Amino acid sequence: MKVSFIKKVIGDIEVTRDLVLLLIIGGLYALSVALSNTFVNVYLWKQSGEFIDLALYNLGSVVMQPIAFIFAGKVAKKIDRVIVLRAGVITLAVFFTTVLLLGDRANSYLIVLGILLGMGFGFYWLAFNVLTFEITEPETRDFFNGFLGLLTSFAGMIGPIMSGIIITKMNKFTGYTVIFTISLILFVIAVLMSFMLKRRSAEGRFFFKRILAERKKNRNWKQILHAHFFQGLREGTFMFVIVVWVYIATGSELAIGTYGLVASGVQFLAYYVVTRVIKSTRRKRFIFIGGTILYLAIFIIVFGELTFTKLITYGVIISMAYPLLLVPYVSLTYDVIGKGWKAAEMRVEYIVVRELFLNTGRIVSVLTFIATVTFFSEERGIPILLLILGAGHAVIYFFIRKVDFNPNKGGDNYAFSRQDKGEGDSGSTTV
Repeated sequence: MKVSFIKKVIGDIEVTRDLVLLLIIGGLYALSVALSNTFVNVYLWKQSGEFIDLALYNLGSVVMQPIAFIFAGKVAKKIDRVIVLRAGVITLAVFFTTVLLLGDRANSYLIVLGILLGMGFGFYWLAFNVLTFEITEPETRDFFNGFLGLLTSFAGMIGPIMSGIIITKMNKFTGYTVIFTISLILFVIAVLMSFMLKRRSAEGRFFFKRILAERKKNRNWKQILHAHFFQGLREGTFMFVIVVWVYIATGSELAIGTYGLVASGVQFLAYYVVTRVIKSTRRKRFIFIGGTILYLAIFIIVFGELTFTKLITYGVIISMAYPLLLVPYVSLTYDVIGKGWKAAEMRVEYIVVRELFLNTGRIVSVLTFIATVTFFSEERGIPILLLILGAGHAVIYFFIRKVDFNPNKGGDNYAFSRQDKGEGDSGSTTV
């Protein structure tokens, strides 16, 4: 896809070849995940019928992700970000290959599968986030996040419904084999596309502990990290409970595909609108509105009988709310990092520390879920737990509202430490 064509579509925004390539790779990743990752949870659920098994699988993933992020950060700092991206996609391809080979024995290797998935996610997202930070500028950041959201939503529309149809039409687990194979092929294409990205090597030591401690000097960084912990608190459990609830309510993979089609269709339109109207001055307002809607939507599904109608209504509402929250939230996060201490040199460390807090929230979430289903009945315990953990996205606002880039409004509100003269704004995004 030529850059000139992209520019005609998006208007007067300066785009580069690497920005377009990164969007394409992100789109391929999103389509592969949309086709298969949702159904992995259902695939495992059908083998055991126990929520505790799904929790263990997801726990393996969220525990491995921060470990993978730290290791990938060291590799990215010493070698090359693009190689790390490639390693992440290859690991995810290995994950789906392993699921294919294990077949109906996959439920006996839950922790191993979770660890493999977490490793792939860790490598991929470390590299993707760092490359996003390096390739985008403040002027193109909202566009990039919004357009990536459009691609992700489009993938979410066609992926689950295609998978649902394929699985429903084929016997037993044959359909799962087909969609896992398609995902494997898409990951291979993404690897090949990564060879077209400009190599981005780096030199220097990995100052993970230094950037972790930076939150004590940089108030903006501290607020962003706390916000990411609460983001993970919701995501850890919601990422597998809702899709299984859809299957429990309907007994049909096609219903899961329909849910994905409707929800992602709404999200596609919402991302388009938000990308067009959002301004940096309105970011906090959008984050507050999006987070509040996401929490209120939970009340639709936690009381009374669980039906597909309730679940699809919930899906539509959160699909409108997520773009309101995520587009400005992600952009604000990158801006805080971009104005941080030695941002140009420490961009990898900033991403790793951010993901550490995000995945710590996810780990706490899944462990809390395991404790809940162990000591209480699933019917009573899970709805109450969702009301508690579901507040995570709403809480984000109360941290990011304190983010302030104006040095004249109170010393430590400024976005970077002054202890190293001349190394603040200069390393923001032009790196």
